[in-house]
Amino acid sequence: MTTMKWSGVIPAMTTAFDDALNVDHAFVTRHSRWLIDNGCSGIVALGSLGESGALSFDEKMAVLETVVQAVGDRAPVVAGVAALSTAEAVAIACGARARGCSGLMVLPPYIYKGDWRENKAHVSAVFAATPLSCMLYNNPPAYGTDYLPEHIAELAAEHPNFHAVKESSTDVRRVTSIRALIGDRLALLVGVDDAIVEAIYAGAVGWIAGLVNAFPRESVALFDAAMLGRLGDEQAFALYRWFLPLLRMDTVPKFVQLIKLVQEQVGMGSARVRPPRLELVGAEREQALTVIRAALAVL
Repeated sequence: MTTMKWSGVIPAMTTAFDDALNVDHAFVTRHSRWLIDNGCSGIVALGSLGESGALSFDEKMAVLETVVQAVGDRAPVVAGVAALSTAEAVAIACGARARGCSGLMVLPPYIYKGDWRENKAHVSAVFAATPLSCMLYNNPPAYGTDYLPEHIAELAAEHPNFHAVKESSTDVRRVTSIRALIGDRLALLVGVDDAIVEAIYAGAVGWIAGLVNAFPRESVALFDAAMLGRLGDEQAFALYRWFLPLLRMDTVPKFVQLIKLVQEQVGMGSARVRPPRLELVGAEREQALTVIRAALAVL
């Protein structure tokens, strides 16, 4: 098991499927190694972008085994923990530990939103289930549950293995609000691709990234430029300007289909998704391809 470091560019990796829509473990292996080869500092498997909700428990465990074996000691692997029930979430967390994961990305329960007392009990149970380093995933636009800065401070005071927050509220002011309450107690990472530059300037130290699945080298270069305060440089800003139309694909409901389509266009994956998601078609697909091809034309 590799020591968890909540910093740098950590892909929320897509889950590849074959023609029969079974998990393509051979490609998952290839993709995992390629991401690390190109400078990523870890991998998150089974996140929203990984279509976790469309995978069975056994499939989730098999994906974790594949990714851990693929990267070995080169980088930590984080398991997304999302479930309908607290018991299932705890089972995923324990299964992730048994398969060699270094960290957990803990989501609120699916469907039932609950109040703060209930949500605190849910994530606390997952934090307490293993000694693994934990990151709380706050994404109110997607999940309807908002972990406010004061909630995060309360959890941080009670759970020593709670080490990071993936902040995806789309409001970079949350980064400064959390830091104002707890200082550097937690590593703050951003999960909204087109907000990464602003979030770094607000104090974020990591990026749980989406378009990195197709453009790892460019993602790492953008992240590093922002961390070094180099976005004023002509070359660095040109990279940001080039990347921004693609990064915005991470912020819409069909972000999984869009990012997998980008992967297909760069020759690193396919556009296949599992129902209820369906691949993009017609004008919607052509509009996306126009953006992708314009970017590739000047890469």
